[in-house]
Amino acid sequence: MAAKTYLFVPGNRPERFEKACSSGADAVILDLEDAVATTAKLDAREAVFKWLSEGRKAYVRINAADTEWYQNDIASLVTCPGLLGIVVPKAEDAGALATVSKELGDQAVLLPLIETAVGFENLRAIARTPKVERLLFGTIDFQVDTGIRGDGDELVYFRSEIALVSRLAGLIGPVDGVTASLDDGELLRQETLRGRNLGFRGKLCIHPKQIPHVHAAFMPTDDEIDWAKRVLSAVDESKGSATTVDGKMVDVPIILKARDILETAGLAV
Repeated sequence: MAAKTYLFVPGNRPERFEKACSSGADAVILDLEDAVATTAKLDAREAVFKWLSEGRKAYVRINAADTEWYQNDIASLVTCPGLLGIVVPKAEDAGALATVSKELGDQAVLLPLIETAVGFENLRAIARTPKVERLLFGTIDFQVDTGIRGDGDELVYFRSEIALVSRLAGLIGPVDGVTASLDDGELLRQETLRGRNLGFRGKLCIHPKQIPHVHAAFMPTDDEIDWAKRVLSAVDESKGSATTVDGKMVDVPIILKARDILETAGLAV
């Protein structure tokens, strides 16, 4: 099942790597970019390389293409057997991504972060780049780049387009940006639900305490699970004949929706 939670860990804090992997997050991203000061970039890269070379597995967010560390980040990481994938910040150029994909081993994927207006403009080409597994939406950087103020209705169009393009490109559902608050579980739940309702299937996290809230928000409610079970039960009983549930006709899209709910809940279909 596709990861719902991706937990960032500063690349210069190797003592936190194992803890992050035990946090309950579906995936861990060792961060060489925003979480690492300029003076610690090389030490972070060395620590990440060493850890991944010892049989551990994780994704890594490299530094952006316009920085002095970009090329060496890639060159060092592509030789790591534990590399699950490269998170590319401020992804804008599909051609540059294609070049990186050619250097990756068979086991590693690309996770482009859409964080700029240019990246959004080139969304379709980026989504169709070889080895791109899913799109990540860097909401905070995107707001800064575009001058948009607000993470709610202000970004509905952009989230919807990212979800649509992901579907058209045959990618796994996209991953929403971080929630900066660490202690407001209800805010985190609401922001996760908003992304889920717009077609997102994962969320970036910046602290282990966020993980349970995100997982819970992505889980179907008890009412949804009950409805899905009743739909599939009615379909089985009808033996191919037309049927209804709650006074509504059950057709193929309804059946598929019910199956998706139960699969998401980890229940047998």
